[in-house]
Amino acid sequence: MWKCPTCGKEFVRQNENHTCEEIEKTIDAYISAQAEAVWPLLHQVRNTIRTALPEAQERISWRMPTYWSGHNIIHFAAFKKHIGVYPGEEAIVHFADRLTEFKTSKGAIQFPYDKPLPLPLIAEIATWCYKREISK
Repeated sequence: MWKCPTCGKEFVRQNENHTCEEIEKTIDAYISAQAEAVWPLLHQVRNTIRTALPEAQERISWRMPTYWSGHNIIHFAAFKKHIGVYPGEEAIVHFADRLTEFKTSKGAIQFPYDKPLPLPLIAEIATWCYKREISK
């Protein structure tokens, strides 16, 4: 066993590649750990989703800010050039015609920092995800 001298995690292989960073436990801590330049954008996304989903709990899941109500509803995260929003594959399909100007993948949308955030669309997607999940 090898133990990282920085974080104390133990690994089978010597000098295993890993991240030593502490996992943030709250959304406030997550935002504070990001580049200061993106704080306002992260707060905008957070406030938009929080307003759209007042019944949902905020938590960290998959190392991302998450809105939860019996299960994960939607996540968001900061990256080098964009904010990622993760509503799931079905939401991407449902909103495909309104997401054409953004990069999407199976369950994610990338909102680049150099374009205004489509906050009403993010709110609509979050609400759709919530309604879809509670109707199951």
